[in-house]
Amino acid sequence: MFDRKTDTARRVWPLAVSMCALTLAVPALAQDEGKAASKRPTVSRAKPVAPNSTTSLVNLLIKQGVITEEQGTALIKQAEDESYVQREAAKGASARAEEAAKTAAAAAAAASPPGTKHVTYVPEIVKRQLREDIRKEVMARAHSENWASPGKYPEWAQRIRFYGDLRARYEGQFFPTGNDPRQINYNAINTGNPYDLSDNTNFYWAPTYNTSENRQRARFRVRVGADVDIADNFVGGFRFASGDSGSPVTLNQTMGGSGGNFSKYALWIDRAYLRYQPSEDFSFSVGRFDNPFWSPTDLVWYRDLGFDGFAAQLKHEVSPGITPFLVAGAFPTYNTDLNFGYNIDANDLKNGLPGKFPSNDKWMYGAQAGVGVKFDPQSSFRVAVAYYDFTDTQGRVSSPCSVLATADICNTDITRPSFAQKGNTYKTLRNIIPEVMPVGTFQPAYQYFGLASQFRPVVVSGQLDLGDFHPVHVVIDAEYVNNTAFDRNAMLALPTACCNGGALSNNTAPTSDGSTGPFNGGNQGWMTRVTVGHKQVRKLWDWNVHAGYKYLESDAMIDAFVDPDFGLGGTNLKGYFIGGNVGLSDNVWATLRYMSANNIAGNPYAVDVVHLDLNAKF
Repeated sequence: MFDRKTDTARRVWPLAVSMCALTLAVPALAQDEGKAASKRPTVSRAKPVAPNSTTSLVNLLIKQGVITEEQGTALIKQAEDESYVQREAAKGASARAEEAAKTAAAAAAAASPPGTKHVTYVPEIVKRQLREDIRKEVMARAHSENWASPGKYPEWAQRIRFYGDLRARYEGQFFPTGNDPRQINYNAINTGNPYDLSDNTNFYWAPTYNTSENRQRARFRVRVGADVDIADNFVGGFRFASGDSGSPVTLNQTMGGSGGNFSKYALWIDRAYLRYQPSEDFSFSVGRFDNPFWSPTDLVWYRDLGFDGFAAQLKHEVSPGITPFLVAGAFPTYNTDLNFGYNIDANDLKNGLPGKFPSNDKWMYGAQAGVGVKFDPQSSFRVAVAYYDFTDTQGRVSSPCSVLATADICNTDITRPSFAQKGNTYKTLRNIIPEVMPVGTFQPAYQYFGLASQFRPVVVSGQLDLGDFHPVHVVIDAEYVNNTAFDRNAMLALPTACCNGGALSNNTAPTSDGSTGPFNGGNQGWMTRVTVGHKQVRKLWDWNVHAGYKYLESDAMIDAFVDPDFGLGGTNLKGYFIGGNVGLSDNVWATLRYMSANNIAGNPYAVDVVHLDLNAKF
C-alpha cells in the first residue's frame, strides 16, 4: 500500500542529513572566520561534492536562515578549491600511471626474443596505490605553491615587496644684485682638466657658478625598488632611481636636460644591499643602503644620500618607553683607480721614476649612541651623539713634479675630491718644479685643488614630538655639528700666493682694495626646525607646515654630502626656510618650499630658491 508520508520522508531525509552536516560545520567556520584572510584554504581528503549540488544546498540553507551569506560563500569557495585539487590530482595520477605502464611494456619487450607478443597486466591494487601516491604528491605541491587557491601568488612571490614613488617639481632660482660673479666651481676643475694658474692669478678664466641670472627648470624624480625576505633572517633589497648624473645627493632629472630634444634619461643603481636581522633589536647591513645613522635634519647628511659599506644597528627597550640605540659602520668614500699613475717612457726608466703611485683609499668610520623616550603613545623625545672620522680625505701637497701639459700627473692628484658641491676651503696640491722656458713665455702651472682641512665632526641631534592633539603633532628638530679636526691656526698659516702647492684658494675675507684677505671660514653649524600638522601626509587633506633656520660654516662638514637645495647646495651658508604639505588623495600630496640663503665667509653670495612639488607614492 502506498504511504504518502513514508515517501516524503524518504525524499527529505538525505537533504536533512546534509543540512545537519553543514550546520555542524558552521561553528567551526565562524570560529576561524577572523583568520580566513591569512591562512591558505584547507584541502580535504574526502571526495568532493559536485559544485552545482553544493551551491544549491548552501543557497537553500542561506535562504532558510541556517547560515549567513558570508559563511555560505566560504563553504562554496572551499568546495571549489577541493574539487580543483582533486581534478588536478586525478589528471596527474592517470598520466603517470599510463607512463609507467608504457615504460614497463618497453622494458619487457626489450628483454624478450624477437617476435614474442606481450600483454601487459598491472594489478588493480598496484594501480590504486600508484594513484594514491601521485595524488599525495600533487596535493603537497598544491599546498607549497598555492595553486590550490587559484589567483593567489606563489609562496616565493609573497616574500617580495615592491615599492616606489614619483615627484614632479618646479624650481625657481632668484639672485639679488651685489653677488660676486667669481664663485669658483672647484668641482668642475677637479673632475676635468687642471686649471692653469700661471697667468690667471685671480681665476679670471676659471669655471664659475651662476650668481646673477635667475633660472627656472622643471624636474622629476622616480624611484622603484623591492625588499626581499630571503631566508633565515636574511633580507635583500635594491632600488633604481633617476638622476642627471651620479651625484650622491640628488636624484632629480631636469626635463629637457641630458641633450634635450626629448632624449632618454639615465637610470641609476641607488640601493643594493643584504641585511641580516635575527631580531627587531639587531641588524647588520652590507652594500649600498639608507643612512643607518639617525639624523632628524639635513644639516649634516642629505635625506636621499645612500651609504656604501657596512653598518650594524642595535637597540633594546631597557624599561617601558625607554630604548637606547647604537649604530656603527665603515664606509669607503673613494677607492683608488687600479692603474693610477702615468705611462712611463724611456726617459722615465732612465731616471728611475715610478710609473704608478701608491693607493689613497678614502674611508669614513662612524659611531652613534642615543636614547629614545616615549612619554605616552603619541609623544616622544630622542637624542643622540655621533662621531665621524674621514680618513685620507684632506688634500696633500705632492712631491716635486714636472707639469708642462694637462695630461701630466703628480702623485697626490688623487687626494682631490671626486665630487663636491661648494663651500669647503681648498688649497693647491701640486708642488711644480720650475722649468727653463723660452724667452717671453710662461711656464704653465696646471693645478688641482684639495680640501684644506681634515674632517672629524661630532654631531648632536635631538627631536621632541608633542602629540597632545593627535593626529596633529608639534615636532621640534635640532642639530649641531663641530668639526673637531679643524685647525684654524694651520689654515691661517697657509700662503695665499699663486701657483705652487699648499696655497689657500678661497674663503678669505674681502678687502677694500681687492687684495686677498685672511681666512675667515669656520668649523661649526646648527639647525632648528618646527613642524606642525600630521607627521606623515598620506590621505586627502592631511597637512603640515614647517619653518626653520640653518647656519653651516665652511668646514663644519664635507660639502659633498649636505643638502643640495638650500643655497643651491653646500656649506658656508646661513638663512631661513618655510614650507608645507597637503594631501590631494591617498598617497598623493603637494609640497611648497621657500629657502633664502647667504654666504657666511668669503665674497658676497645670496640666492632664494622656490620648490613646488607634486608627489605620489605606491
